[in-house]
Formats: sequence, structure tokens, C-alpha cells
Amino acid sequence: MSRRQLERGQALRGMIGPSGVEPLPEGDSEDTAGCTVLHIDMDAFFAGVERLVHPETRGKPIIVGGTGPRGVVSSADYIARTYGVHSAMPMVRALRLCPDAMVFPPDGAHYKRVSEAVMDILLAVTPEVERVSLDEAYLDVSGARRRLGGPVRIAEEIRRRVRDEQSLTCSVGAAPTKLVAKLASTRCKPDGLLAVPPERVTAFLHPLPVGALAGVGDKTEQTLTRLGLRTVGDLARVSAATLRGEFGTALGDRLAGLARGRDESPVVPSSPDKSIGAEETFPRDVDDPEVIRRELLRLSEKVARRMRAGRHVGRTVVVKLRRADFTTITRSRTLAESTDVAHEISAAARELYAAAGLERVRLRLVGVRMEGLAPVADSHRQLSLDEPETGWREAEQAMDAVTRRFGAGAIRPAALAKREEDDV
Repeated sequence: MSRRQLERGQALRGMIGPSGVEPLPEGDSEDTAGCTVLHIDMDAFFAGVERLVHPETRGKPIIVGGTGPRGVVSSADYIARTYGVHSAMPMVRALRLCPDAMVFPPDGAHYKRVSEAVMDILLAVTPEVERVSLDEAYLDVSGARRRLGGPVRIAEEIRRRVRDEQSLTCSVGAAPTKLVAKLASTRCKPDGLLAVPPERVTAFLHPLPVGALAGVGDKTEQTLTRLGLRTVGDLARVSAATLRGEFGTALGDRLAGLARGRDESPVVPSSPDKSIGAEETFPRDVDDPEVIRRELLRLSEKVARRMRAGRHVGRTVVVKLRRADFTTITRSRTLAESTDVAHEISAAARELYAAAGLERVRLRLVGVRMEGLAPVADSHRQLSLDEPETGWREAEQAMDAVTRRFGAGAIRPAALAKREEDDV
């Protein structure tokens, strides 16, 4: 969440009475029957997962993110947010604001496992689940009402299961449209539920700042403010023709519709991941080829581990190389066979790096990504005549088991262990 998004969320949560929209009592009523779109938003998800892993953090502020000179905040719990810490903030500044915070590096593989467990809860309600990110999703529950009850009852059950099964909390907005459902979940954070029935959409929307509307960026918000349009209600009182003249047909019509609560975007069930990647921004620009190659190996290990956790294999290796001047080069290679083996991914990645001609060029960032993903069950890998039946994949699966038991870093390739020794 960016600073701007955080400020909008605070504005939404801080609104009182004039909208006429109050927290809904438990249970469904006739007027909530039209709230068939739910927006599920986990509360400070990364930080919440870290608190479960580290119970010693109870009552203390938590920040998740990079700790180097260029590190940024990925997530901050609600205690840290009271100090002004927010996502995308430089870590150095975050620790100046909240020096007592406990900081943890992101554990993407673990967050994804927890996210999958949460998504399984949602998919038990309906297959109409649109995943927005690891910690956010829309549901269309119109087909689940006969089996599970009204939208509010379904939302309460989701919140109960997330709390009981994952020891985490989520906030749920229920509304006729995705636009209003998302705004409602933001308004009731953390650990809340708010339903906005169709007949109350206008009263809910009109007091909000125009920047709360989806698609209204900084530039558009500045233009609207210059025109004296500070709230959604102000915007709704302007004709569509006037907005088209100011912003063009597409944006003008969209703004006019959103201000009146019209949002025809459907809940689109999510398709499987199309790619899995990882990247690293160095604390200082690096021109040592050996350091770059070791980093490509580390990133390949991370990508392969995530692929195996998700039961995916991939066929195309992509390397991302960003120079010190921020120019970025990508190179890719399609393998003869799909794989989830870090040894094979890193070999291709290092060859792509060598072929890019940047071995003595200072690099700021490197990344590895696998594309062309498919379920591992659909992969039919053919062993070559001289390839042993037990090889790199089995070795890496054994490493996965050690990592699950003893934590990240418990076991690693010798080349990565050497890097740590060199850094001591």
C-alpha cells in the first residue's frame, strides 16, 4: 500500500455519520440481498504472518521489508502504522519513525502458502473468485446464497474460518459492485465487515474524496480539485458531457458512472499463474561477474522453490538486468524440457547474463523469472540415456523438506554458502 492509498484508507475509516452508512448488525436482512460482490482484504497480511511465526513480537510493531540501504517497506502492522510507517516507504525512514519496530525480510514462499490456504476457504464458498494479490480477492456469491445463506452470513463465515484456521484477520466489504465492495472493506479495516445495499450506495459514495475512486490517479485528482470537485458527490453533480470535454470520452464517461455508483466490471475467476519470478536490488551497484552469477543462482533457487510449492513447471527462463543508470535489459531462453529445477534454471540464467555482454557493467538489480508455466502433473519429462533417475530435482526436493522443517537458510548450495563466508 502506497502513502497515497494509506491516506485514502484513513480518510475512509475516519468518515462519520453524514454518509448515513453505519456498521451493519450481524445477520442478513432483505436490503443486503443485493450485496452479491464481496471484497476480502487480509489485514496487514505479511506482518500478520510474521507475528504468527515470531510470537515474541506480541504487542510490538512489525515491519516487513528489505533492510539494506535501498530497502523498502513491504508491509507494516497497525502498531507501526500509528508511527506513520507505510508500504513503499524507504526502510531507513521507517526505522527513524519507529525505531523499536521488529523488522523481518519478506518470506514470499511462506506468504504464498498461507495465501493459498485462505484462497481455498474462499473457493469452498464459490468458484467465482478473482484473486487480486496474495492478500486480496473478489467473490461473486450470487450462486452460493441458496446453499450458504445471504451475503452477510457468507462474509461472517469467511471471516470466522480465516480467524479459526489461519489465526489471521480479514476485512470484508459487501456491495452490489466491485467498486463499492472494495471501498467498504477499506472503510471497516481492520477486522471488520461492512455491507452497502444498493439503495445506500449513493449515500455511501458521495462524501468520499474523489481520489477514492478506482482509476483516479494523482494527476486526475489534481485536475478535479482544480475544478472544485473534491468529493464524489461534487463529481456526481457534473454532467457526463462536461467530464468528457475535460477528460476525453473514455475517462469522462467512466468518472461519471463511478460517481453515480455504476460499475459493470464483473468478478472474473482467476487463471493460474503465468510466470513466477524473483529479483534483487543490490545495496551498492555491482560489476563483479562472480557476485552477479551467485545472485542469479540464489534467485533461481527461490523461483524453483516457489514453483515446486505451487506444483508448477516452466519452460522459458527470463533474466532481468538493470544498469546503474536504470536502463533495463531482459533476455530469455526456452528450454527443451519444462523444469522446476534450480540447477537448470540458474545454468540458463547465467548463460543469458554472459551473452548480454554486461559482465563488467555496474548493475543495480538482477532478476530471474520462469514463464510458460504448466501443472507439474501435465509435464512428461523424458530422461536422457545417461541421466540418472535420481538427480538434481530429488536433491532440491530434499532441500525443500529441510527448509520446511528448520526454516529458510538452513541448507543451501555451496556457492551461496561461500558468498556468506566472503561477506563475513
